[in-house]
Amino acid sequence: MPSAGLAPRRLGQLAALLVMFAAYLAQLVGALVPYAPVFIAAAAVNLTLDLFIQYRKPGLLSLLSKIRLDVTTRQLVRDMLILVALLRISGIEPLSEQSPLTITLLAFYTLFFFSQAVAVLVRRSRSMPLLTRNIDASALRLTAAPPRLLARRQNHRLLAFSVPATIGLLLTVATTDAVWGEIGLGIAVVLMGAGAAYLATWLTPRKRAQHEAKVLEWLDSWLADYRPTVGMYFSGGSSSAYQANMWLSTLSELDGKPLIVLRERFMVQKIEATDIPIVCIPKVANLMTLEHSTLKMMIHPANSGKTSQVLRIPSIKHAFINHGESDKLSSCNPYAKAYDEVWVAGPAARERYQLADIGVDDRDVVEVGRPQLAPITPYTGAPQGDAFTTVLYAPTWEGWDGNPGNTSVILAGENIVRRLLADPKVRLLYKPHPMTGSVDPRAGAANERMQAMIREANGKRSGARPGAQAAAELNRRAAALDELTSTAFRGSADEMERMLVQGTPQGDRAQAVAEATTAWETAYWASFPEWEHQIITDSRPAIFTCFNVSDVLISDVSSVVSDYLSSEKPYAVANTSGLTEDEFRSGFPTVRAATILTPDAKGVPALLDSVRAPEKDAHASARAALKEHLLGPSDPPSLDRFNDAVRALCDEADERRIRMTARLASEIPGQRDADERADAAQEEESDAGAAEIAEAVRDPEVAEAVESAEAVEPTETPVGADAATGEKKSDSAVTA
Repeated sequence: MPSAGLAPRRLGQLAALLVMFAAYLAQLVGALVPYAPVFIAAAAVNLTLDLFIQYRKPGLLSLLSKIRLDVTTRQLVRDMLILVALLRISGIEPLSEQSPLTITLLAFYTLFFFSQAVAVLVRRSRSMPLLTRNIDASALRLTAAPPRLLARRQNHRLLAFSVPATIGLLLTVATTDAVWGEIGLGIAVVLMGAGAAYLATWLTPRKRAQHEAKVLEWLDSWLADYRPTVGMYFSGGSSSAYQANMWLSTLSELDGKPLIVLRERFMVQKIEATDIPIVCIPKVANLMTLEHSTLKMMIHPANSGKTSQVLRIPSIKHAFINHGESDKLSSCNPYAKAYDEVWVAGPAARERYQLADIGVDDRDVVEVGRPQLAPITPYTGAPQGDAFTTVLYAPTWEGWDGNPGNTSVILAGENIVRRLLADPKVRLLYKPHPMTGSVDPRAGAANERMQAMIREANGKRSGARPGAQAAAELNRRAAALDELTSTAFRGSADEMERMLVQGTPQGDRAQAVAEATTAWETAYWASFPEWEHQIITDSRPAIFTCFNVSDVLISDVSSVVSDYLSSEKPYAVANTSGLTEDEFRSGFPTVRAATILTPDAKGVPALLDSVRAPEKDAHASARAALKEHLLGPSDPPSLDRFNDAVRALCDEADERRIRMTARLASEIPGQRDADERADAAQEEESDAGAAEIAEAVRDPEVAEAVESAEAVEPTETPVGADAATGEKKSDSAVTA
């Protein structure tokens, strides 16, 4: 069901279309009558509306394109109607040989289409075969991009450069003096021609991207200098970047030299602030460059169709680390068999793979914990005094398989939110999964309704609010964080210019970002009253920060549950699968220490009571045991275990390289030795035969026979030919 906010927007779009069509109709009538005032007014309204839509309402442009009324067509229709008006007005002959109006107008459009072609060539000439970030790529002679108006915004360019022409022609209609049209068209032609000429300078070798072979040669050189040892490989859609971002802190703390390898160009800017070098290699043929690098192993946070391409490189070991662990079948994908090892948090995941029976050898499963959970603070007890009970409701999305048990949003979400909002001592933090509603529209509609319920509940609450100083502090911290995490690109910047700007980072940028993030989070929570519910749909504050400020979690069967367990705080899981509670607990180990909520959410009041009165919490001891079962032991720390696994897999890669080197060293010289021995034996055999002949020649009878044979005229049979037929023998026959 579409949200209520869409109706006014669609009505506005419809009104704009109607006004535009009415203006075209008025222009046509004014041209045919002819009646100059109506025509000029309609044309002015039409042009102004088109400029407004182009710069302020770009969403309407897609609708116009669908009905084949793009900006070029609209401008052509306007100019055609102007010519019709000029033909109908006495005293002006725009099509006569003496009038340059039509010729100049045609020249303007010729230059426009020429500039379109130049823009396409420029964009292609600046396309890089690979993209980098946090790498000094100045050796590639990177340059700034041309103005966006010339290179990428052909619609804006046509409208902007045609304004003088349209104004001049309308003045000609009003005054019947062709000079005004000639002046306007002359200005438009000069603008379009000069723009095309200036844009063409980006086709010179100095501003073009270097040839693919040169760029790959530079990459080989950089890899040889940097000598990476461990990499993270990631490929996915724009909404999946969080799967890689959650491992950035872990990757930066590993021993060795890390590298991030991406496949999609847009993903380069989706990766959060980090000092780790990033290289994006879209083409699979160029990806094979990594085979000759010092990379020993790669970790994989997600499966994708392009993952199989990097798995072809035999010199690199591969470990699947996933982007979270849950009891869903997706956490035990048969694709995991393709990796050298599967790294999991604790014994529960190991058991899950064996129960799934998908072919993953238990010897290839390595327990490494979840090192990125370190920022989660442990449970410190129930809320004290009159403090609000902060409930984090973080449901997952609906998934691809249509299983109703994947998400609680559709069947239980509104009931959960309604019962939480009914408690006056609850502060609700609602953080839906970013992909909610991407598959099932019902989930998106329920998500919108829940947010509306929360906003309505906030409107009914009142109390003291933090002063202006808190808001100012938040703005200051946000500005400082944005300055560190976002790179200020010009509006015209293309991929090559971004590579130039995002070169080698200065200083310990990751540490600075971490400190700025902590300061921002403190200011964020301080800027809201403790009684106000929050809807959190942005990337900030992060989910772990929400964990730390919450007293209890309500979620679905997802990795959020196992991550939250690291705090040992109470949690609840919604059961929308249709299973009984016993079946649900038995089938999903992560819920064994949880309060189970049915779709009607009747258990919410009892859950809140157990949070406020720890003596009523029947799952406290079970949570501690389940935490170790899911996430592994606390000692040694997870990061140490993860680092040990990295070193072990790197050692395996080194051992393989040593074996391959030894094998090549033994095979090739061995073949040469055999050939040399065969040649030596043949020479010995030839020497022995020559000695026998020499000895025989000393015999008088033999010498006489030889002399008689030499006196016979030699035949024309070539070497290797059959003596009887003269035909050339096969190589095998000659050898024999």
